[in-house]
Amino acid sequence: MQYAGIDIGSRTIELVVLRKNEIIEIRQTDSSFDPMAQAKKLLKGVEYEYIMATGYGRHLFEKFFDSSTITEIKAYAVGAGYLFPKIRTILDIGGQDSKAIALNDHGKVIKFEMNDKCAAGTGKFLEIMAQALGYNLDQFGIEALKATKDIQISSMCTVFAESEVTSLVAMGENRRDIALGLNRSVVKRAAGMLKRVSLKEPVFFAGGVARNQCICALLEQAVGNEIFVYENPQMVGALGAALLAAENN
Repeated sequence: MQYAGIDIGSRTIELVVLRKNEIIEIRQTDSSFDPMAQAKKLLKGVEYEYIMATGYGRHLFEKFFDSSTITEIKAYAVGAGYLFPKIRTILDIGGQDSKAIALNDHGKVIKFEMNDKCAAGTGKFLEIMAQALGYNLDQFGIEALKATKDIQISSMCTVFAESEVTSLVAMGENRRDIALGLNRSVVKRAAGMLKRVSLKEPVFFAGGVARNQCICALLEQAVGNEIFVYENPQMVGALGAALLAAENN
């Protein structure tokens, strides 16, 4: 029997299909302006006994499809635990929110913190800053690793930070140095969240921002140890939802 999990995020939608708790299919698409239409396209031709939804659009999905829902916190805890059973702390930085989750020795959530009030420190923040510097997202982290000077960015508000970046460029500062400062500001915020949920190693990093090489390197410096990143870091929530779908049916 096959079970599916779908994570409907603010920027992207991920789908994971399991058979006997083994991943047999992974799909992804943009959420766009009509996430339910996108979800329908993503599910076309996919066979499953039951599907569970997570992410900010999970309740809307439940209205359109025969499914149940699970919070992102639990979905990420289950998905990360499946991939790395010894994980005790999870950091997820997505398109428009970020979360830090502490787990006990049995993989159960004991504390979490979310930043979902503004785009500060999220993928959207990095996307806007990359555009301000003339980089695409893939270039942004790579070029920041080539910086030779550490520039401090004083504002985490997206609007004010963009204005600060514009001023730094006008002053003749190197784009790579500015990019490093922006990445470092995101890591500083994320490290604070991790510490507030009682940081315990090993640490698992998920979400689209986990693809940023500079963020990963700076986060390891901040934590003082290696962090674990899955090859498809945006799929962790959908994986957890699929595992819970199989467990509950």
